[in-house]
Amino acid sequence: MSKRDDLIVKYAADLKDKCGVDVDMDLLTKVTIGCGPSIYNKDSSTVSGSDESELATVKNNFLIKKLGLSDSEDLDKGIDAVMETYGKSNRNKYRAVVYYLLTKHFGKESIY
Repeated sequence: MSKRDDLIVKYAADLKDKCGVDVDMDLLTKVTIGCGPSIYNKDSSTVSGSDESELATVKNNFLIKKLGLSDSEDLDKGIDAVMETYGKSNRNKYRAVVYYLLTKHFGKESIY
């Protein structure tokens, strides 16, 4: 298995164990590929749920630019809901898992 495949398996385990989500492996694979090389870097592979600037980056670069959503209060509520699902006390929130949960939350699976 490639390094990316190993990471996808780890992300799927996170979704099942920490979020209690039935994983759509095809979508998870596409979201992970969409993250590009950031998944291999220790710092960029995770999202800090308490860092406002990082959450703003997720909102602007992923929700608005990638998923094509318009900026509104709903985006912040969606991010909060995903952080709650993933567990606010969980220190390692993988970017691919957060993006997967956001994609599902906003029903934008068709983008992938």
